[in-house]
Amino acid sequence: MTNWLWIVLTLVLFLVGYVLRNKTNEKKKNLPPGPKGYPLIGSLNLLGEKPHRDLERLSKKYGPIMHMRLGLIPTIVVSSPKAAELFLKTHDLSFATRPVHQAAQYLSWGQRNLSFGLYGSYWRDMRKMCTLELLSSLKISTFRAMRREEIGHFIEFIKNNATSHDGGVAIDLSAKITTCNTDMSCRMVFGKKYSDEEFDPKGFKEIIKEFMHLAAAPNLGDYIPFLAPLDLQGLTKRMKAVNKVFDDFFDVIIDEHIQSKDKDQHETKDFVDVMLSFMGSEQSEYRIERLNIKAIILDMLITSMDTASTVVEWAISQLIKHPTTMKKLQKELETTVGMERMVEESDLDKLPYLNMVIKETLRLHPVAPLLLPHAAIEECTVNGFHIPKNSRVFINAWTIGRDPEYWDEPEKFFPERFSGNNIDYIGRDFEFIPFGSGRRSCPGMQLGMIVVRLMVAQIVHCFDWELPNGMVSSELDMNEEFGLTIPRSTHLVAIPSYRLKK
Repeated sequence: MTNWLWIVLTLVLFLVGYVLRNKTNEKKKNLPPGPKGYPLIGSLNLLGEKPHRDLERLSKKYGPIMHMRLGLIPTIVVSSPKAAELFLKTHDLSFATRPVHQAAQYLSWGQRNLSFGLYGSYWRDMRKMCTLELLSSLKISTFRAMRREEIGHFIEFIKNNATSHDGGVAIDLSAKITTCNTDMSCRMVFGKKYSDEEFDPKGFKEIIKEFMHLAAAPNLGDYIPFLAPLDLQGLTKRMKAVNKVFDDFFDVIIDEHIQSKDKDQHETKDFVDVMLSFMGSEQSEYRIERLNIKAIILDMLITSMDTASTVVEWAISQLIKHPTTMKKLQKELETTVGMERMVEESDLDKLPYLNMVIKETLRLHPVAPLLLPHAAIEECTVNGFHIPKNSRVFINAWTIGRDPEYWDEPEKFFPERFSGNNIDYIGRDFEFIPFGSGRRSCPGMQLGMIVVRLMVAQIVHCFDWELPNGMVSSELDMNEEFGLTIPRSTHLVAIPSYRLKK
């Protein structure tokens, strides 16, 4: 018998033994209910193009805490507010880490960033540094003038389009929202704007879209590890290509900052400046090297650029689709801000209906439908169910935001449902966790929500909107595209009419 045949036979025997041993162990322990799955692939065949919807359908059959094998990996799916509270609050420490998987390894320099970092002293130090040095209220406020300037350019572009043509011309609002967020993110993270051509021929939007898809795509190499070297889906090759784009670009950015250390002390320091101030320092409790800087600034870039754009797109889409809600928000803006000027950040806390609109958008379109996967640090028991060590845990925020036990007419866009209650997105109300909760909640939500609220308010206050080609609001395509976030599957195109008196 050839060596190849011996290898195949050994592999088959190993897999049979592994599956039989797992089944025996599963019978002995009280795992949550779930689909039985097939040998080797488990229940991977049950996940299609939109896993969050597939998992919602399965949870209706098996319950809010569901066990399934994805390939060889035990996986827990959490689909109700009460169950989410158990995993993210009661047993938070047991599920505070992330699984080791290829996307995180290739796309974040060995999981050195906050989003995918493994729980431990390094991750705690990085989160502390980012919270204090990059995402504090004081640091966020230093970029207020920059946000005002970039959003002003964005509004001016649309205004010129609206007033220079008879009857107005449709614009690709999705593209313009992305461009504005890209410019703000680059200035905040890198200190200046960069064009698509300086980044990559495909541009920021396409590369980040590819990043988001690869970070969330079910990867056979993760779930059936011995298949990883074969790269049967071609995902590893694509991950390496995306990482190289960011790696090369960030090298240029870091080198530019190192060469200009004599920056004017009165100039606002960007995020790279702050990170470089810690690099190689033995006195600091933070040990920062070049790879750490790349991983952290990627976090900052992705979260400020893509997630904010996605939420703004969905909010404006829902408002165009629901003109009565749009008029109500415009009325609040007219009363509070007036028609003589644009919205300022200082106005945001005086606009309760705007906040309701944003909350309702996040309920129906959470930033990440399955959040980011957690992993079990240790064996534990949750609600009487055995959770194996190293299990992957998916929190289906998309399903939780539609739980009929907590939300009347959950599929309806109805911002008024938040009137008269204190339900908020900060992670304390488990029926509404678009940014997660507990140790792994998103540290950048304050910055993100300032940008989202300001952009939505500005777009609604400065313009009326209608759909092109005589399309009525009920015909607007609201289909989504799955990824780490769930953006619109088609760009939002609409015709603006300028409203302000100056």
